[in-house]
Amino acid sequence: MDPALIRERELFKKKALTTPTIEKKKKETVKDPRDEIKKKPKPSTVSSTPKLNVVNYKSMSGSSQYKFGVLAKIVKHMKTRHQEGDDHPLSLDEILDETNQLDVSPKVKFWLQSEALLQNPKIEVTHDTKFLFKAMYKIKDKKSLLRLLKQHDLKGYGGIYLEDIQESLPHCEKHLKSLQNEIIIINRPDKKKVIFYNDKTAQVLFDEIWLNLWRSSAVDAMDDQKIEENLEKQGIKSMQHHGVKKLLPMKRKKPNMKRKQLKKPRDNEHLADVLQNYDEAK
Repeated sequence: MDPALIRERELFKKKALTTPTIEKKKKETVKDPRDEIKKKPKPSTVSSTPKLNVVNYKSMSGSSQYKFGVLAKIVKHMKTRHQEGDDHPLSLDEILDETNQLDVSPKVKFWLQSEALLQNPKIEVTHDTKFLFKAMYKIKDKKSLLRLLKQHDLKGYGGIYLEDIQESLPHCEKHLKSLQNEIIIINRPDKKKVIFYNDKTAQVLFDEIWLNLWRSSAVDAMDDQKIEENLEKQGIKSMQHHGVKKLLPMKRKKPNMKRKQLKKPRDNEHLADVLQNYDEAK
């Protein structure tokens, strides 16, 4: 090898060792957020979180459905105990204990105590903030039921629905059975039953002949005019002229104006021979 080239090579090495080297940093590339979105894996169609169960939703203490469910259970229990004859009032804690609802939250309990039970039409509140079932009629035994039916009959109110009596009267079926001779039960077309007082003083006995004639005469599809024509064919006069006559208003006579005229004063003709004329005497 040429010694001159060797000498230049050694000089280059010495010079390279003495001169500092500067490394070039790589340029920082600005990342596009859209690229990160593209790189992220798409979520699967099946969610990993558990779905909301219907049973869990109903048992949630904060839901309105749960609150009204608690209220409905309380009203139903108060009605049942009233029909069984338990008429003593209960506090809210006692009601929740009897209905197995002691696990309600304080929020729901406050709502029941301050709003729901106070405004419910089927719940009555006592002076010491206890609760009773509020029935439609205040009747406790068969005597009070019979008295109520008599008052309705006398005032012309008619009967009372059987379902209202069953709601109001404890041991209703037993009392109705003992009063079967004192009441009348009518079935309505809508399958509702109505109870009336059996007023025996208004009963009239008819001969069986008249009852059979009454049952055999069908006048459902006939008006009053046709009924009257049929009666006349049978030689029976209708009673249209035997009804209560309407009293016409009395006409007032006009006052006679001639009578009101003032009569003229008359001379005393019967004293003509007694009167004297004093002008002639002079």
